[in-house]
Amino acid sequence: MAGGGIASNGVTKERAENYNGKLTLYVIIACIVAAVGGSLFGYDIGISGGVTSMDEFLRRFFYSVYQKKQHVHENNYCKYNNQVLAAFTSSLYLAGLVASLVASPITRNHGRRASIICGGISFFVGAVLNAAAINLGMLLLGRIMLGVGIGFGNQAVPLYLSEMAPAHLRGCLNMMFQLATTLGIFTANMINYGTSKLHPWGWRLSLGLAAAPAFVMTVGGLLLPETPNSLIEQGNKIKGRRILEKIRGTEDVEAEFEDMVDASELAQSIKHPFRNILKKRNRPQLIMAILMPTFQILTGINIILFYAPVLFQSMGFKRTASLYSSALTGAVLASSTVVSMATVDRWGRRILLITGGIQMIICQVVVAIILGLKFGSDKELSRGYSIIVVVFICLFVAAFGYSWGPLGWTVPSEIFPLETRSAGQSITVTVNLFFTFAIAQSFLSLLCVMRFGIFLFFSGWIAVMTIFIYLFLPETKGVPIEEMMRLWEKHWFWKKIVSEDQQANNTNGFNHA
Repeated sequence: MAGGGIASNGVTKERAENYNGKLTLYVIIACIVAAVGGSLFGYDIGISGGVTSMDEFLRRFFYSVYQKKQHVHENNYCKYNNQVLAAFTSSLYLAGLVASLVASPITRNHGRRASIICGGISFFVGAVLNAAAINLGMLLLGRIMLGVGIGFGNQAVPLYLSEMAPAHLRGCLNMMFQLATTLGIFTANMINYGTSKLHPWGWRLSLGLAAAPAFVMTVGGLLLPETPNSLIEQGNKIKGRRILEKIRGTEDVEAEFEDMVDASELAQSIKHPFRNILKKRNRPQLIMAILMPTFQILTGINIILFYAPVLFQSMGFKRTASLYSSALTGAVLASSTVVSMATVDRWGRRILLITGGIQMIICQVVVAIILGLKFGSDKELSRGYSIIVVVFICLFVAAFGYSWGPLGWTVPSEIFPLETRSAGQSITVTVNLFFTFAIAQSFLSLLCVMRFGIFLFFSGWIAVMTIFIYLFLPETKGVPIEEMMRLWEKHWFWKKIVSEDQQANNTNGFNHA
């Protein structure tokens, strides 16, 4: 192979500067269609909180919660505390956790498109079951099918976007997944606002409309091209090169193609990617794959996105006002994600994560102070303080939208070598869904016990993760995905771990020789 020596991750070290190509219309269309998978995740996050605040839905499936809700003098922090109601929200994420583990070998062996199609079909079935639910069992079964769809979609879509995008625009295009997620949340909030006035079947329409993006994702999966990385990994080098030339808009793709071939040859030698990912040379990526999604959830964003209507009602907002406020947060989240897309490949990942973390800490502390001083167990916030709370919640959501929201997915999807990429993404999705499940299941109880202190709890975690990023995450802006390993070899901390493994491998190779 031309182009220099072979690096420790199986690809050449000097080829990146020889990458050619531009952003083509073909890539833009493929990424837009694929990113619809993110809207499934977002739509469900947004729809759950709105539906669980609708009286008709609560009367039919959670009558005890409906009765507690009518007791206006009950503890405001505890009126929605019900584990079965929490299970309605969290069951989806537990199912997604299991599905993401199943999706990993499918994504690696059969391509990214296969998992996208499986995710779309599963989500469509779940949406139909939820819309037609006549009892709690049917409702929960629908949620589980939605979870399977999210597990497959979240596994495959970020990988698809990372591999289709040219290196210098990978951050922006990869964030289309998060943009679709935020637009799904906003759309769900607006739909909830409208269907809350449709008695008594508005909740069915809210849940059933999830079938629309699921249909688009399924059809898109059938029509989309497979990524050149995946085609080469499956042994189809000729088609892989043809697709690479098409998406880069040039026939001069030799450097990038050879990097992919080298990475594929190494990947083919790895029969057990989950076992390989535990080796020291993959330790930095493994830790990022675990901590990035963990920290993303521990920002506390899901207490806003899952339960925004419930949270605002707990603070004394009327039902329509609470849905309007949650729709506002959804709009802020979507617009701030666009800001991130415009700046991530110019400013880099680290500065967005650090500044976003600082802004979120300030907002969480301010909200906690206001609720602690002005909001009690049996009294509502005044109009003035309610507006202040909503403003700072929106500022918190904006900070998340340009930092941890998109980058919590982007960074893990771009740092793994090909031989462990599907396994690494599976770990990221599994960890994300595990903590999403844990927060969704426990939040209503935590709110009841910790009250305003729950915001301080999450602000403490944001402080920890901001320091972690400052110390341990190297800047990945503009680094080709097949040459990411060099970052860890140069980092002040990770190079010690990676070099130890390389020295051990070299010693073993010398002994065998």
